[in-house]
Amino acid sequence: MEAGDVVIEIGPGRGAMTGLLAARARQVIALEIDRALAEGLREQFRQQSNVEIITADVLRADLSALCRQEGVPQAYVFGNLPYYITSPILHHLFAQRESIRAMGLLMQREVAERLTATPGSRDYGYLTVATQVCTQAEIALAVPPGAFSPPPKVHSALVTFRMRAKFQSWPQEKYDDFLDFVKRCFAQKRKNLLNNLGGLYPRTELAKALEEAGRSTTARAEELSVEELAALFGRLAARR
Repeated sequence: MEAGDVVIEIGPGRGAMTGLLAARARQVIALEIDRALAEGLREQFRQQSNVEIITADVLRADLSALCRQEGVPQAYVFGNLPYYITSPILHHLFAQRESIRAMGLLMQREVAERLTATPGSRDYGYLTVATQVCTQAEIALAVPPGAFSPPPKVHSALVTFRMRAKFQSWPQEKYDDFLDFVKRCFAQKRKNLLNNLGGLYPRTELAKALEEAGRSTTARAEELSVEELAALFGRLAARR
């Protein structure tokens, strides 16, 4: 986070981080879905003019509207993401990436490792590609259970995101089509690409596209980098 940022905080809870963010940020907009917690936060920060508490579900939040409200093109997003909805929140944020300068998100360590995985590793999958196609994600800090009260049963990690799309010229529709394609590629990780994509493309075309990419017909999605998956997507789209 940079001094002067407008910060959108996801799930401030009891405001432990809200005050710290407000000490550095130009403005903090905290989105809290729990009405009772939101009311408590309004009371807690009633004398801080640069803190706004909004009772809202982040999955329905329009970040571009919040940026317009503050007169800025982009905001910094910070939050402690609940494990059970981490993936939906990430997808919602990625879809609004043009309104985000950067992010710092606290999440379960296993999910953080998936976001930052490399091709060929056990953790590399659809969520990895969805993350890396539009951001540069890094694990900045490991957070033990004892850092929370009460301590959870899992370890956490702070992940930082720089919003840098790999394919700047892609319109949103192509980006969405590519993610649908990647989802099919990883549909059953034990199966190869030829089998996972067999329902979408003729097997002969798939085999030829893989050969052109320098991959065998037994290649699995987890072996291909984001760039290689995008190239395969392009080759197959050109043949339709």
